[in-house]
Amino acid sequence: MAIDELEAQSFHWLVDMLESVEVGLVVLDLEFRVQAWNGFMENHSGITASKIRNRVLFELFPDIPEAWLTRKVDSVALLNTRAFTSWEQRPYLFKFRNTRPITGTEDYMFQNLTISPLSGTTGQVEKICLMVYDVTDIASGKRALERANEQLAKLSMTDRLTGLLNRGTWENLVDAEFERYRRYNQATSLVMFDIDFFKKVNDNYGHLAGDEVIKDTAATTKTNLRQSDSIGRYGGEEFGIVLPETDAEGARIICERIRESIEHSVVQTSVAPIRYTVSVGIAQLGDKPKSYMEWLQQADKALYAAKKGGRNRVVVFE
Repeated sequence: MAIDELEAQSFHWLVDMLESVEVGLVVLDLEFRVQAWNGFMENHSGITASKIRNRVLFELFPDIPEAWLTRKVDSVALLNTRAFTSWEQRPYLFKFRNTRPITGTEDYMFQNLTISPLSGTTGQVEKICLMVYDVTDIASGKRALERANEQLAKLSMTDRLTGLLNRGTWENLVDAEFERYRRYNQATSLVMFDIDFFKKVNDNYGHLAGDEVIKDTAATTKTNLRQSDSIGRYGGEEFGIVLPETDAEGARIICERIRESIEHSVVQTSVAPIRYTVSVGIAQLGDKPKSYMEWLQQADKALYAAKKGGRNRVVVFE
């Protein structure tokens, strides 16, 4: 076989490989006119190589960040060295639809990008090659793992039944508010409240109905709080609220609104409609408590006084 024929055959194999490889290959001149556009790019863009040849890339792909890519290409050409970007730095260069069934939850193809200089016979960089790698599977898996970890972190901080902060997380906020008061001496109040005669609810209607009452308490309370307030489920049918920058009278007004809303609500359970009330204790933070636990004890004493005084009432710690 003649040398010319061997070279032609080798060239044919090379072209065939570049067309079939599962990597996007784009060759640009230094004016960003497209010189080569392989089958991967044709398939995902819907634009043929003949149609895009000698066209400026940004004209057909206005979504490409022109200033960013220009800086990258200029640096590659000047230093005659490769540059890399990952999907974590920039999700994609070409906004191709995701066509993989396994990662169908992602709308667009995530891409890694390699920018390589192509030198001419003089050794000067004359063209640039963009290699586009479809990493949607990897990106989708990592994003799913991150979402799962975020969900686990959230679950570790919240009460499963109500979605409120759990006791440990809420107590940390009480501690933080206590320390903030010691530093800035701004009025702040703590609320402890629980559902009156909750045992009777469980005994008469069952624990599932009791759970519905607890969820209703959480939802009704949240609708009557400000964004800055923090509510948590302290345990069983008992709840706690931190009211920043709120004195005892301001806390009493908020708590009366909560108490009245609950008193007038009806929980529609599968067993029967249930009416219920709550008792509330408030403690405005002062100089006497030496720890957040002592502050909690003050609010708990006020709650006990509300129960002893007949329930369905709000009592402020004196």
